Amino acid sequence: MKFFALFIYRPVATILISLAITLCGILGFRLLPVAPLPQVDFPVIMVSASLPGASPETMASSVATPLERSLGRIAGVNEMTSSSSLGSTRIILEFNFDRDINGAARDVQAAINAAQSLLPSGMPSRPTYRKANPSDAPIMILTLTSDTYSQGELYDFASTQLAQTIAQIDGVGDVDVGGSSLPAVARRPQPAGAVQPGRVAGRGAHRHQRRQRAQTAGALEDSAHRWQVQTNDELKTAADYQPLIVHYQNGAAVRLGDVATVSDSVQDVRNAGMTNAKPAILLMIRKLPEANIIQTVDSIRARLPELQQTIPTAIDLQIAQDRSPTIRASLEEVEQTLVISVALVILVVFLFLRSGRATLIPAVAVPVSLIGTFAAMYLCGFQPQ
Repeated sequence: MKFFALFIYRPVATILISLAITLCGILGFRLLPVAPLPQVDFPVIMVSASLPGASPETMASSVATPLERSLGRIAGVNEMTSSSSLGSTRIILEFNFDRDINGAARDVQAAINAAQSLLPSGMPSRPTYRKANPSDAPIMILTLTSDTYSQGELYDFASTQLAQTIAQIDGVGDVDVGGSSLPAVARRPQPAGAVQPGRVAGRGAHRHQRRQRAQTAGALEDSAHRWQVQTNDELKTAADYQPLIVHYQNGAAVRLGDVATVSDSVQDVRNAGMTNAKPAILLMIRKLPEANIIQTVDSIRARLPELQQTIPTAIDLQIAQDRSPTIRASLEEVEQTLVISVALVILVVFLFLRSGRATLIPAVAVPVSLIGTFAAMYLCGFQPQ
């Protein structure tokens, strides 16, 4: 009782302590990270393997089956699913929730090593694995569309300019670019040409490598300085490749455009993105684990006008997906519930006590205790979901 008597006989100190608790709670509320899902290491691991050119049947029998047999011996595997496509296989392992994800990852690596001798020798790399976590889903997806620029050019703008700028925004952890790949030049030999197709293709590739290599042309110097001169004759477009001489036949130059169809393309034609039935480049933005999703999204939205100015006017930058509206609605509902609860508590106390002075005590104590809880949540590392 002596402890509580201090607050009764020292009202000024009680008021100051209440104000301090309130200020700490407000500060903690502003610093609390907000996420759509808890930061939990879900025991899910995905194994990927590739064998370029192999059919789905070959991938299933030669790659997926040996891996499944080895991975199936791991303790705690609850479910295992696999899918094979042209040149690639993906196996998803779901473990029991009491299984540590780091220990499961070590067992998966050991199982991959054990199955290595049973896999085809032509695989360009060993199978890889990564942890899968639903909380790592993108918080926002931006799209780039244009009626003037090609998909390769849009991808170049997104990967070299926008992705690096967005990654520097507070709270942003990673930015992935999808929907296409970097620009490239596609060359398709014409077997009906006047020159042997195989011979021309081989010499064309050799000449292509020679023209792509930057070489030193010489140097300029004076009594105190020396400058190295380097040529840069990289070919960038299909029009640059067409006059390239690949062979001489009967003393006449045979150019690449004469024996092959040369066109502007991208490095991976099977990677494509669409938005509103139009080809688009996707910017998938993920947040840091400790970041507040609402503040991060607001920061990205505030930078969008500036980002639009850094790209040509013919490119349209839009928001395709935003995960924050549902979270904002949930937080608003929680805030409304707290306000209604406090009001009901005060009303019930007043109806029972019939005294405004007595009702003033819970009217002050309840909000202070609720607001102060945010400071304790921040110190304990909790976050609203």
